[in-house]
Amino acid sequence: MRRQAVQAFSDDTVPYDRELIRSGGTSQRQERHRQERRRQGARRQPERRPSRSRPRRRGGFLRTLRTVLLLGLLVVIVGVVLLFLRGATFNAAVSSAPYPSTALLLDLNGSERVNVLMVGYGGGDHDGAYLADSIQILSIDPSTDTTTTIPIPRDLWIEGVTSFSQNGKVNEVYAVGHGSVDGDESDRLDAAGDRLAEVLSEVTGLRIDHWLAIDFAGFREMVDAVGGVTVDNPVAFDYTTIEEFHRAGRWEMGGFPAGEIHLDGEEALAYTRARYTSVVSESTDYARSVRQARVISALRSKIGDGGIGSIVPGLSLMDAMEQRIRTDLSAIDLFLLSSHLSSDRRIELTEDVALVATTNTIGQYILIPIGWTGAGDYGGLQAYLETELGRTDDLGSADAP
Repeated sequence: MRRQAVQAFSDDTVPYDRELIRSGGTSQRQERHRQERRRQGARRQPERRPSRSRPRRRGGFLRTLRTVLLLGLLVVIVGVVLLFLRGATFNAAVSSAPYPSTALLLDLNGSERVNVLMVGYGGGDHDGAYLADSIQILSIDPSTDTTTTIPIPRDLWIEGVTSFSQNGKVNEVYAVGHGSVDGDESDRLDAAGDRLAEVLSEVTGLRIDHWLAIDFAGFREMVDAVGGVTVDNPVAFDYTTIEEFHRAGRWEMGGFPAGEIHLDGEEALAYTRARYTSVVSESTDYARSVRQARVISALRSKIGDGGIGSIVPGLSLMDAMEQRIRTDLSAIDLFLLSSHLSSDRRIELTEDVALVATTNTIGQYILIPIGWTGAGDYGGLQAYLETELGRTDDLGSADAP
């Protein structure tokens, strides 16, 4: 078949693209078609709407926060209720005061001195179980927030005092009070504390409204309850509990080195009670009262200054003291008093300063006020205490000089 050329009259009827052949690439017509298709596609394409970000859901976080807060509040309420009930149980076991109540809250925020008597005694079934071994008055001055400790020598002679007609050493007063009433042990201990507080109020001229007494076993258990105490012992000494061994220089019971020493309950009791020692200066009531103050101060530091950190040691002490102490202060008042156990000053009723040594009619060693004129004359002692308590130059002296 012969091929023949066909003449075209316009570009649209040409069966091929002249521009494409000439340019060797994209022709203008093809480019126009392509641009036209783009314009048509742009007209057909729906308009894109700007995307909207979803708001964060806050409800879940707030619900979680509310749940945590409610659980925390519930724990606090339950804890307070349990502490209240524990306090009520403790109060019923150790105090003659109702619960809840407080006799010290207003007084400790007032302007008058608050005087609290603290007594340590042996307890048990042996002879002399209720003779006071340690007698101290805590005199708290709310206006300066300071505490003065006044140790009372056990040999202080009591004569011509209305509330103690028997006459005798001050350490006998507690025992006489204990035996003065019929009733259970709590009634007897209440009578003992009341009697000694009344006698010392008359002798010292200080208004002693409250008292606390603890036996040796309670003291030992208190120290053990806090894991022992650490004290700084300035003078090394050995000791015995038998007077004849003391005279012979036999110290078979042990001793305490100088420096920082850690004491468990039994050791702390021996340390505070040691009377027959290898060092003369450590064999006096004065030295014993200082050692007692060191241990009490160490106990106070174990309890802390209150708050959550004091709850655990406080509860441990409550367990240890529950059957070992007796007081006319409520559990709330004992908590308030705990912040005043560390003394800022001590007033010692030493010989030839406040007291003078003599003997009674049966030859016993006793101490009477300087200037004593006869039965009931405690004016010199009262004047001395008033002067010393009025001083401010020695505030801040340590518990243990």
